[in-house]
Amino acid sequence: MTSEQITTANRPKGPDQEPLIAILEEIQAKYGYLPEEQLRAVAEETGRSLVDIYGAATFYKAFSLKPRGKHLISVCLGTACHVRGGPTIVQEVQRLLGIKAGETTPDNEFTLETVNCLGACALGPVMVVDGHYFPKVQVSKVSEILEHVQTGLDVIQVETDERVFPIEVSCARCNHSLMDSRHLIDGHPAIRVTVSFGNKHGRLTLSSVYGSYNVDCEFTIPPDTVVNMFCPHCHAELIGGAACSECGAPMVPMIIRGGGVLQICTRRGCKGHLLDLGGTTLE
Repeated sequence: MTSEQITTANRPKGPDQEPLIAILEEIQAKYGYLPEEQLRAVAEETGRSLVDIYGAATFYKAFSLKPRGKHLISVCLGTACHVRGGPTIVQEVQRLLGIKAGETTPDNEFTLETVNCLGACALGPVMVVDGHYFPKVQVSKVSEILEHVQTGLDVIQVETDERVFPIEVSCARCNHSLMDSRHLIDGHPAIRVTVSFGNKHGRLTLSSVYGSYNVDCEFTIPPDTVVNMFCPHCHAELIGGAACSECGAPMVPMIIRGGGVLQICTRRGCKGHLLDLGGTTLE
């Protein structure tokens, strides 16, 4: 990939304007990690230093500087998770997969990493597999979790599945809360945005329970339709630089209360999402 392929023609130029995170997300989506030659091309294209680029690449856990396996396993070793048995969870995963933290299985199926904090201290020890959070993990449950990977982690029962939990989000532009306490979905205040496509324009509410895909709209959105989402307060379009890794549609960023970024796919019916609890900025 050349520097011309990394950025689009309508992107603002200059080191102070270039949406660095969006560029890194494009590269990560294409290669599965951030090759050194691509980061050097980004530096040349944007005028940023390699120090700045590597700083961003290493700050967000969504990025990797080396190839990862098909399934990414992250185990928290922050203080709360450590005292609740996080190290023993890591040891069990290492035993079952035959790899150490930071390594990938020979068949490129699993990559294991440890992280300092996942922002869910009260749920420790926490294990994340392909973006799915498993709270209060016990050693005896590790093999069962790995088996779930083979059968599909997207099979979720909101009422009973411990992988799902409510979050609160705000607009990435004006920082106003997007929570609607008057409208409940899955028993929790919904996330409210304004949505449009074609000649349709109106309210859309989404479940605030991470892992649930339940939505409610005042009109029917046909499957596979890519919609535009707007903040109901500042009316700015909620759009980021990332593309969905599953279908390629634009992702919508929202700021998580307490720190982090949630991004969801704008294509109706797609389950693409990204949860990064490591930072609060988009670029």
